[in-house]
Amino acid sequence: MLEPANVRHLAMLRTLIRQGAQEGTFDRELAANSPEAEAFFAKLKRALVTGYFVEEGRSGRIDTVAVPGYVFWPEGRHMGTPPVGFGLFRAVDAGYELWLAGLDFSARGGGHGRELLTALFATSHGQKTWIVRVQRGSRYVPALAHLLAEFDFSFVGDTTRLRWFLRKGAPPELASRVRDAVAARGTLN
Repeated sequence: MLEPANVRHLAMLRTLIRQGAQEGTFDRELAANSPEAEAFFAKLKRALVTGYFVEEGRSGRIDTVAVPGYVFWPEGRHMGTPPVGFGLFRAVDAGYELWLAGLDFSARGGGHGRELLTALFATSHGQKTWIVRVQRGSRYVPALAHLLAEFDFSFVGDTTRLRWFLRKGAPPELASRVRDAVAARGTLN
């Protein structure tokens, strides 16, 4: 079951992101109490409050970028318990990227990752999601690649830290730009 994410979920998101960062699923820098990590979580808080990031776009101008998200409970477990997972989308040219997604360690296994992705990709944002990037150092890369294939995502290439996946039917301009960027700059993240 999904529910729209909001600022009330920030502590849970912070915990799951830090857990994932410690084990390599997210940028390891997010596990530390550093100025960079605090800036990231402040940006995430603003996105949960407003639904947008404010950042410099490719053209060099300041853009607002939609960041819709959801929190997740396995089927039938919402009854007053905290969510065990989340998914945050980030707007890209003609749709979305599944920007961050995570599942509490206690909920892993038993098909909950598949259930989370099924629920996320069934949303209006998920149906228009074209890109997924996964930390190459994560031990879950093979399992995620297998799951993403079930949703018509295929491997595009690796950059220094990330493995890129693109969904079948992605707008041609976006698909071309992603493939070109991954092929031209192995350091693109």
